Amino acid sequence: MNKKPNLVITIGRQYGSGGRTLGQRIAQVLGMKYYDKELLVEAARHAGISAEFFEKSDERSPSFFGGIFSFTQGLKPMAYYPGNNAISDDNIYKAQSEFIHSLAEAEPCVIVGRTADYVLRDYPQLVNLFVHSPMEKCVERIMTRENLSAEKAQQKAERINKLRSRYYNFYTDKTWGAAESYHLSIDTSELSEDDIVELVKDYVTRRFGREALPGA
Repeated sequence: MNKKPNLVITIGRQYGSGGRTLGQRIAQVLGMKYYDKELLVEAARHAGISAEFFEKSDERSPSFFGGIFSFTQGLKPMAYYPGNNAISDDNIYKAQSEFIHSLAEAEPCVIVGRTADYVLRDYPQLVNLFVHSPMEKCVERIMTRENLSAEKAQQKAERINKLRSRYYNFYTDKTWGAAESYHLSIDTSELSEDDIVELVKDYVTRRFGREALPGA
């Protein structure tokens, strides 16, 4: 008997929109594993994979793009893979992608960032979210969380959003933040976290059936 595919929810997010805490809440309520950058590094270590594959490349790192463009000459990385020896940005992205696939195959999970929606684009039971909020709401959240002034918080949000957009647009054939790139685009300022979780749960059951929910 074939094992039914696991439910996988991916989350792209604007900086300060609450995507990370929402992902944690979705995972908690639906009984799924949760992975963000730090937990992907930890999981890779436990799997015996060099954490360098997750630490060296970062969707928020400006230095990441210098290495990419000098290496690929502007070619799409997925089409330009020289082998397993060089620790290039392209090889790192390939290793990350393979590991994300292994997590999806292992158990139901929520994955934040890392172009997981594109990496798993052919996965049969996938829900891709993009989480956003008006800039003033993102600024408020960043100010509270990081003890920054409004000006510094907005500058940081704009800078990180630009880097995330460049990373996503470079590695995929989609556009970061564009509605057509995702299944659901959610403004976190309009609903409570628990309401959004229920919305996502309802979407899953209507699209895949209640049996798609973990434990069903």
